[in-house]
Amino acid sequence: MKQAFALAHLSDPHLSFPKRVALRELLNKRAYGYLMWCLRRRFEHRSRVLAALLEDLQCARPDHLVITGDLTHLSLPVEFRRAERWLHSLGPPSQVTVIPGNHDAYVATPWDRTLGLCAEYMISDAGQSASKGRIDPGTLFPIVRIRNKIALIGVCTARPSVPFLAVGTIGQGQLKKLEKILAYTGRQRLFRVVLIHHPPVAGTVAWRKRLTDGAAFRSVLARHGAELVLHGHAHSTSFTQVETVVGTVPAIGVPSASSLSRKPWRRARYHIYSLIKNTHGWRLEVFVRGYSLEKKRFIEQGKSHFMLRRPVVCASR
Repeated sequence: MKQAFALAHLSDPHLSFPKRVALRELLNKRAYGYLMWCLRRRFEHRSRVLAALLEDLQCARPDHLVITGDLTHLSLPVEFRRAERWLHSLGPPSQVTVIPGNHDAYVATPWDRTLGLCAEYMISDAGQSASKGRIDPGTLFPIVRIRNKIALIGVCTARPSVPFLAVGTIGQGQLKKLEKILAYTGRQRLFRVVLIHHPPVAGTVAWRKRLTDGAAFRSVLARHGAELVLHGHAHSTSFTQVETVVGTVPAIGVPSASSLSRKPWRRARYHIYSLIKNTHGWRLEVFVRGYSLEKKRFIEQGKSHFMLRRPVVCASR
């Protein structure tokens, strides 16, 4: 790859519902989420920030965009219809990859009326020709999309949970498939970007928001390696590391893409990763774009880089 590949990463837009919600839709865990929205979150997640984000992305023109979950707030069908329209404004399914978050599975919902509306953005390359009605949500993940020597590998942690918990679980079925995917893409010497909603490193979020099988996930990465892990969920900027067979892998999280928080570390932000392959390995540059309260638009807020000199290899079976 002679030129840099620009990968944009955002998360947790929390697209909301109309001002009034039918009572029958709140007779479950959604009642708590609705209350929290009315009391606090409706003042934080604002549509005008998402409008500024879209304008900034149109100027940045990344090669691909990934969204690591929580498209919606209460996983209401009306929210997913809004999410479907919003995704189309960002770009076609071939240029945008989405994985679900815990708010997208707030309660058990009919696939075809909720996440299924966004299915085109959550299909592996091998399944791109499949129609929405033929997709089996139980076997959809992990997904694999390959773009210019970059393997985008999406894992689903979204599961309904009891009130006051926002945990995520991958499950043994996904983990077994993930091992094979990481091994194969490692042998192909691809730059493997693992997309996951919940942070993979213990302690990044509170216990009630944890990844329940995080240790098993880290064990898979330790055996087979990856080059980059991207996540959301924490609603703050996060730079952690995972030790693997190919060395230390950066695990990077971003705040909510719609947040108008007064706390700088929780305010809307997204990253653009510039991936450049050279004779020594890969150079990863991270450009931070954040929402400015004063300018009411996204501006550059920082830059860092990593040199991944190790060869991309895979542990033997």
